[in-house]
Amino acid sequence: MRIGLGAPVSGAWATPETLAEVAARAEELGYDSLWTFQRLLVGVDERLDTVYQSVLDPLLSLTFAAAHTSRIRLGVALVNLPFVSPAYLAKQAATLDVLSGGRLDLGLGTGWSRTEFTATGASRSRRGARAEEYVRVLRTLWQDDPASFDGEFYTVPPSRMSPRPVQQGGPPILLGGSVPAALERAGRLAAGWMSRSATDLDRIAEDIAVVRAAAPDPDAVRVVVRGVVRVGARTGRLTGSYADIRADAAWLGSQGVTELYYDLNWDEAIGNPDVTHTAATTRATEIIEALAP
Repeated sequence: MRIGLGAPVSGAWATPETLAEVAARAEELGYDSLWTFQRLLVGVDERLDTVYQSVLDPLLSLTFAAAHTSRIRLGVALVNLPFVSPAYLAKQAATLDVLSGGRLDLGLGTGWSRTEFTATGASRSRRGARAEEYVRVLRTLWQDDPASFDGEFYTVPPSRMSPRPVQQGGPPILLGGSVPAALERAGRLAAGWMSRSATDLDRIAEDIAVVRAAAPDPDAVRVVVRGVVRVGARTGRLTGSYADIRADAAWLGSQGVTELYYDLNWDEAIGNPDVTHTAATTRATEIIEALAP
């Protein structure tokens, strides 16, 4: 199982200097990948977790990290597809793939924040059907010459998008989701499935079984898990001592997880805009070094 790391994109440690330093150090330590996530807005009346209060843009952060690394893969978990047109995201992803030398993994979700849906003018209806078309549009823009698409939700006139991504066929697409229909869609359409921060890891094998049952080649499916790491008291999977966390990582591999990344942004002493930068980075550095693969 491959071990990655959540990039410093939330709270006090999300500074240019720390992002560059953590990206380079993660590569040196042998982490396989570096991951970001998306949060556009927080409504003034919304009570969301601390991790969502101050978040850097995920693709711009990965582009910045790409400039400070050469080997580590760069993943976004995830971009909410209703909030941006597929043609625009296809251009962004292709550009990042070119600039990084073919290191991008593109995670997509269907969104849940009512504030973000309203602010972006996106529709909440038939999100599953929209997601299917969205993936097809991305692939035609990356692969076909000329590209064209005429669907229920999206239309692409005969056209060409250049430069093409470095990776053959475009960056691997990973889909998020937690309900059975979303799990099946990830297996059927994408390179793999991504769990969310609230996924019950004790039941991860059940979710993986649904994804793989829908896949044309179950053995080729990637299963990427966001590991919400909390060093200290043992309160569940990926919490407790470093030995506890490493043991849980090994257990997740036995359940069918192919990639796990330790995301420290969910630690209240790190991904919190109200703590000091020094305290956040000191704690994060200790954990990153201790859990290095």
